[in-house]
Amino acid sequence: MDKFVIEGGYELNGSVEIGGAKNAALPIMCATLLLDGPSTLRNVPDLADIRTASALLESLGVSSTRHDDGVMAFEPTGQAEITAPYDIVRKMRASVAVLGPLLARYGKARVSLPGGCVIGLRPIDLHLKGLRALGARIEVEHGYIVASAPKLRGAHIYLGGHFGLPFWARPTS
Repeated sequence: MDKFVIEGGYELNGSVEIGGAKNAALPIMCATLLLDGPSTLRNVPDLADIRTASALLESLGVSSTRHDDGVMAFEPTGQAEITAPYDIVRKMRASVAVLGPLLARYGKARVSLPGGCVIGLRPIDLHLKGLRALGARIEVEHGYIVASAPKLRGAHIYLGGHFGLPFWARPTS
């Protein structure tokens, strides 16, 4: 559809409720791994990927409760787990978004490759290159991304306009 044609000389008015964006909610949910206390997200869509992310967070030590109004509450359970298991990660490529928060919080992380991924010029490759630029050591062992960093450091990271451009990163200090 290129345009709306409105005939009749009547003024349009009203409102439209905009639903939450899955691709915004997923990384924010993963960031709850960094928190020491409870947090709340609003306008979270009720989708399979959101439920998968909740199950993944539960396996890593963050419980979640979904309310009917799109509100989700998150709370650390005190369980410190650094391995994101294949049986959950395989269901959703975005599961790799737990790698950074786990690494930042615990200094190490072990995340299954999502869905038999071949690392190449795909979004997961940018995650790995970005974490390396921040000082992480990244290896792939037996189908898992294994990352370690005693302390991450800031860096300028250029991701390019699209995945076909070269990656460039320069430490800030």
